[in-house]
Amino acid sequence: APAKDTPITVSELAKYDGSNAELGIYVAIKGDIFDVSENTGAYGAGAGYNCFAGKDASRALGKSSLKLEDCVADYSVLTEKELETLDQWHAFFSKKYNIIGRVVPDN
Repeated sequence: APAKDTPITVSELAKYDGSNAELGIYVAIKGDIFDVSENTGAYGAGAGYNCFAGKDASRALGKSSLKLEDCVADYSVLTEKELETLDQWHAFFSKKYNIIGRVVPDN
């Protein structure tokens, strides 16, 4: 499906963290929101990559980190190598999942 740029707020995105099976699961990278609902084994509640669900986890993906404190949108602190890793994750997700929107601030 073609990428969509539907604006989705940070607080709205947080609802798609895998805790409510009816809502689906979204992961955002560099502001693009991917629908990963089909992969509950990886991103669902209690799954290994659930820390990325319902938020923009760009910093964590760039750092190859599963720490909750790294699961934030701000990736300005990443090294050149980590930025390459982040771009690789974005490319991987782009091939595998549909982009269903863009993260926007709550205000």
